[in-house]
Amino acid sequence: MLFVVVLVGLLSACHLWSNASSDESEPEESEPERSEEASDQPRQRATIDWGPPLEVADGDGYRGPWQMNESQFFYVDDPSVDIGADGTTAVVWVDNRDQNVFLSLYDEDGGEGLDEATNISGSPGVFSWLPRVVMAGEAEIYVLWQEILFTGGSHGGEILFARSTDGGQSFSEPLNLSNTEAGAGKGRMTRQRWHNGSLDLAVGAGGEIVSAWTEYEGALRVSRSTDGGQSFSEPLHVAGSEDEPARGPDLAVGPEGEIYLAWALGEDGSADIELALSDDGGQTFEELGAIVDTEGHSDAPALAVDGQGVVHVIYAESPNGLFDRYHLRYLRSDGAGGAFEDLGRLAPAEEGGRGGAHFPSVAIGEDGSGQERLVVAWENYEDFRQRPQGMGVALSAALSGDEIGEFSEPEMPAALADELPGASGGLQGLFMRKIAIGPRGQVGLVHSFFDEGRASGVRLLPGRLESDRVVGQER
Repeated sequence: MLFVVVLVGLLSACHLWSNASSDESEPEESEPERSEEASDQPRQRATIDWGPPLEVADGDGYRGPWQMNESQFFYVDDPSVDIGADGTTAVVWVDNRDQNVFLSLYDEDGGEGLDEATNISGSPGVFSWLPRVVMAGEAEIYVLWQEILFTGGSHGGEILFARSTDGGQSFSEPLNLSNTEAGAGKGRMTRQRWHNGSLDLAVGAGGEIVSAWTEYEGALRVSRSTDGGQSFSEPLHVAGSEDEPARGPDLAVGPEGEIYLAWALGEDGSADIELALSDDGGQTFEELGAIVDTEGHSDAPALAVDGQGVVHVIYAESPNGLFDRYHLRYLRSDGAGGAFEDLGRLAPAEEGGRGGAHFPSVAIGEDGSGQERLVVAWENYEDFRQRPQGMGVALSAALSGDEIGEFSEPEMPAALADELPGASGGLQGLFMRKIAIGPRGQVGLVHSFFDEGRASGVRLLPGRLESDRVVGQER
């Protein structure tokens, strides 16, 4: 399952490239003009120094036919990651044989923080899928996931939340936030095709916990807690309908406490990325409308807000509509509901062929020189008609410098590529938070693999943002 391009060593900065991605395709299109003037000022380049992969979980490689919660799914999958203020990395993942969500913790040296993984969902007999995790304080850890409860309606699915106040040693009894028959946690592309795990979780500047999810029937809903996750508000309908189903919500919090919510739409081969903004801690959201107008299908937005309030969006686009080849594009806005600038295609690098990129994740952090950088990870497709194989990673130039819109060459870290047999996991859905950055430049990249009939696994690849040489100065 090797990535098409494996680069080892220095990530040399270059402009965004062009190509297509995972479920949809792209004809010729013009790119926005960008200045090619080289700066005379010395500039700092950065790299990600990757360590060896850590084995979070291993399992069998068997996936039987779908028989609801009686299905024989014997594999591990669905990792998401966050890094706390103390540098602890949290990985949540799923063991489908046990039908539960688990938490594993790692210190900055890769040491395990728990004697054994903590069972969060505690629901054998009911599948628990595609969790999100937030490290909220010294001992507070919040987890949101999709529970495949069949409570009536056309599709099963509820959104559950649990919290730990003892550093992940134990978790509270799960709360059902959705209480619906509409199939919560499903991001519908068409009536016949959807992705599970269509949900997200964030903590606002005032400590409020904000959860978002979509339903098979189309609605995008938000619920928040102001008491540390002990209770949640009645779900707020933000957008989405039966004819225009919302999918793939993503939350990001700005430096002034503003909360952004982005999502995509199904059932429309030319749908665009939508955005809403909350200035009251997630109590209400104002729809800002589409942030980019394209002829193709835009999907799976990933949001990040830097220290200056600039909003960064990476999303997948298929100019040929649904179920073709996707590529990634990069947008940015100065925030506060301002217009977005399209800075072009990010990945894949090659023009032709069947390869693609889809389902991005983004994180912002400081390198060793104190410069903020954007790190992007995505699912890599050697053939968009098949399951993804491996992951791509790219690192931006300094967000406050004169190289805005420039990224390193895409890579799959060699240590990860060498470790992973078979295709990527995410068999229930590919909406996951795949990358995180800690307060001292620690990077955590998570990935799962599924080797049919042999094995499955969840891996954490630890790394660090490092300042490298100053370009334009003699050494």
